[in-house]
Amino acid sequence: SEVEKRQATGCGLTPQYQGLQELYERYQDQGFEILDFPCNQFMGQAPGSAEEINAFCSLHFQTTFPRFAKIKVNGKEADPLYVWLQDQKSGPLGKRIEWNFAKFLIGRDGQVFERFSSKTDPKQIEEAIQTLL
Repeated sequence: SEVEKRQATGCGLTPQYQGLQELYERYQDQGFEILDFPCNQFMGQAPGSAEEINAFCSLHFQTTFPRFAKIKVNGKEADPLYVWLQDQKSGPLGKRIEWNFAKFLIGRDGQVFERFSSKTDPKQIEEAIQTLL
């Protein structure tokens, strides 16, 4: 399964990286992946380049999961992946991604199992991850 999430280097939720990294280390050998898609649509809190964001996360949170280029997750220019994800599960604002660190848990079958809000601590999704593994 994969957790899709938004990231930001200037967001108060950035410490969630630590919990995400712990989950990644605990379950990676069972096929669990975290795919990180930075987004700067939330009050400009991820202003750096992809390289700067990756360096920040690696230095401060020792993240080792894949991080992709910055994308848009809402609006007319939203990445097709996020258009699809939003169509599968609604969140606190309906289909729209509400903030950095919204998370999608996707099963091995490629279907969205659950969507978690930005405020959901990574530890709170561990049981759902175990269900899918």
